Amino acid sequence: MRAELVESAQAARAAQGIDTATPVAQVLVEWRHTAEIYADPELLAELTRDRDGDAGPVPCPRPGDGQEQDPFR
Repeated sequence: MRAELVESAQAARAAQGIDTATPVAQVLVEWRHTAEIYADPELLAELTRDRDGDAGPVPCPRPGDGQEQDPFR
């Protein structure tokens, strides 16, 4: 929990310094995604299992494939 508080304080200071809430919104989005992973036991197991070697090539994202992120949705 301490790490999350430190991260949120850093984001708040960054937001104040550049007069925008974007850093705070980004931290919230990242926390939400982390919570979604931990809430799904199968997904958590897949993302935290040991990997053997290279997982192979990753295709480039196509326009419209979730590129636009709304931090408050």
